[in-house]
Amino acid sequence: MEMPMDDCVVIGGKRYRKGYTTGSCAAAAAKAAAYMLVSGKALCTVEIDTPAGKRLKLDVNNIEIAENFTKCSVTKDGGDDPDVTNGLKVFAEASPCKLPGISVVAGEGIGRVTLPGLKVPVGQPAINPVPMKMILKEVGEVLPQGMGVEIKLSVPGGREVAEKTYNPRLGIVGGISILGTSGIVVPMSEEAWKESLALDLSILAAKGSKKAVFIFGNYGEAFVTGKLQLNSGLIIKISNFAGFMLDKAVEYGFEKLIIAGHPGKLVKIAAGIFHTHSRVADARMEIMAAYSALEGAPQQVVSSIYQCRTTEAAMDIINKSGLKGVYKRIVENAAERCMEYTFKKIRVGAVMFDAADNLLAMDRVAEELIEEFKEQRG
Repeated sequence: MEMPMDDCVVIGGKRYRKGYTTGSCAAAAAKAAAYMLVSGKALCTVEIDTPAGKRLKLDVNNIEIAENFTKCSVTKDGGDDPDVTNGLKVFAEASPCKLPGISVVAGEGIGRVTLPGLKVPVGQPAINPVPMKMILKEVGEVLPQGMGVEIKLSVPGGREVAEKTYNPRLGIVGGISILGTSGIVVPMSEEAWKESLALDLSILAAKGSKKAVFIFGNYGEAFVTGKLQLNSGLIIKISNFAGFMLDKAVEYGFEKLIIAGHPGKLVKIAAGIFHTHSRVADARMEIMAAYSALEGAPQQVVSSIYQCRTTEAAMDIINKSGLKGVYKRIVENAAERCMEYTFKKIRVGAVMFDAADNLLAMDRVAEELIEEFKEQRG
């Protein structure tokens, strides 16, 4: 069913309708199929919780109740967000198991991971951890204690749609990924997105602050507030628009910045790439291979890094080869590039962390600024 009309985001005077992720679709279909398996009764709508804190009520379609299984679908609706997965049906088939618990398997149209470095192990279906947690939670709510069920997910047409995504480049073959960290899709055009990010920075400037912490997304927030204990009031998300946000920082009179991120983002900044979306520019492996060579890596190691598909895979080689000086080069160059970009009007430090929230490196400027940025004042 459609999201409520008031569930929109207004940017630049325009209303954009929110939607829900493939992860929400999978969790909803799985819950409905499990309920029908247990009860034997058809279910036309199903409610699920999302990590965003919103409870969704979604239509259940293509209902099939047989002696040994039940099957249904939920249709992906990303709202006004342009997404190639919009309109796809996510099916869930529930069948009883002898062993208690919930088993989730993937069928037609869902990709399988073939390369290391992603959040899902090689050989497993491309169902990200958050959607998997949602599926297990929702099915568990309707499953009697001690009962076992297998949930088989499928997305007809997913193989064809996946060719229009970055899945093939990431080594995900055979279909789409089941994604979503919040369960909700918040649509924005690029210009509208940039406008909202600049607004956050403008608000911080209006409070009198001359310093800010730039992070690329939700992923970095937990690290800078938890591990670095930086003032959460200074955090500004910049998404892929590093250059645009640096320009705005100059415009609004900021004097000091810490930019914190994963190597996949900072390595681009280190090379002077200030729009970090892979479709615009992606030279991660070339840069990491070059830095590894500068650290004295043998040709075979450099070549292996260059051939990686993901930053995580390259990092694994770097770590095993004792080339952690690469990380120091990245933060030093990233900070210097940012300062050059602002014509030295802003003092910038760079901090880099990995997927497990481990500090990889920070440059000298970041080391000097961190204590100051812990202060509870703007």
